[in-house]
Amino acid sequence: MIALPKRSRPNINADINIVPYIDVMLVLLVIFMMTTPIIEQGMEVDLPVGPATMLDYSDGPQPTVITVDGNNNYYINSFEDTGVEEIDVSDAVSLEYVVNMVIGRLSVEGFRDMAIVLKGDKSADYGTLFRLMSELKSKGIDKVSFSSKNPN
Repeated sequence: MIALPKRSRPNINADINIVPYIDVMLVLLVIFMMTTPIIEQGMEVDLPVGPATMLDYSDGPQPTVITVDGNNNYYINSFEDTGVEEIDVSDAVSLEYVVNMVIGRLSVEGFRDMAIVLKGDKSADYGTLFRLMSELKSKGIDKVSFSSKNPN
């Protein structure tokens, strides 16, 4: 019998060449490293000043007005008040008291849609207003309006 020569096949290299992928990843890494400091800085904004809109509460319950004065004290109006202009320092209450009063007022029948208005003095600390908003949000109360003064 005649022996036929065996054909030899070259070995197939099935590996993926990852060098181009590494190059692309390094370029993306450099792009992200360059843009991240710009994103973290944010932008400086000049907040608009505009006329305050007077809201009409004549056909519904009077709003709960929470006032934060320049000394970071909390005040809350009574159901009869629509807002207190002259506040006695002895009426200052704690943050927990304010939050519990708002929850209590919203749980009363007929007051579930009551508006909550926050009047913050411009010299009050941002942290004081933030704590109040955080406490209200943690209790499920996130519809709070800010009161402002008409610049004219």
